[in-house]
Amino acid sequence: MEQEINKILGVSESFFAPQRILEFIFDKEKREHIFNELRRLARYDLLYDMFHEYFQEEHADRVKKKQDFTPTSITKLINNILGESNSYFECACGTGGIVIGAWNNNRMKYIPWEYDPSRYFFELEELSDRTIPFLLINLMIRGINATVVHGDTLTRQSKGVFFIQNFDNNPLGYSEINVFPYTRLTEKTFNVNFIEEKYPNHTESNVFDYIETNMIFQR
Repeated sequence: MEQEINKILGVSESFFAPQRILEFIFDKEKREHIFNELRRLARYDLLYDMFHEYFQEEHADRVKKKQDFTPTSITKLINNILGESNSYFECACGTGGIVIGAWNNNRMKYIPWEYDPSRYFFELEELSDRTIPFLLINLMIRGINATVVHGDTLTRQSKGVFFIQNFDNNPLGYSEINVFPYTRLTEKTFNVNFIEEKYPNHTESNVFDYIETNMIFQR
């Protein structure tokens, strides 16, 4: 699996994958071509995190950050306990294994053509620079709607905030990616303090209309 993923991403070694992902993820045509290839590699089975072993073996910082992945059995147990919910929050979410389980629980409540992605919203936080790119792919390839804070949940120091939106509300479609501006308003809204402007100014969907409609700024 590692070699196949490296080939699709266009890297010689998985060490280079996080930076490579950031090079194409803001280009819709390029990323969706890669998403299509990843889907084919997974045989269109998106019920699990295809980066689980790939990331854990090569990128997880078990010494300094104590990073380890939640076993699939625990993921299923957690999501069975939580059940269906329109809103979801997770800090230290890694590449999104538990998120994927929650997403699948939600959509399995419906027949495929009646599943409405806009009904569900995920608020996620993750510290690791090397983890964020994989998390973004896992959300976007499944058409999930979410905010992602790249930062420390405890100190609230942040390098950026993303808004991931399934703009077409297509249960089989991909999400688009937006980067919140590095402003005091964004800091206040997400209770963060920007210590670095790591990501480019990038907007694809009508993000602020969506935010106003869903009252994210009125917490």
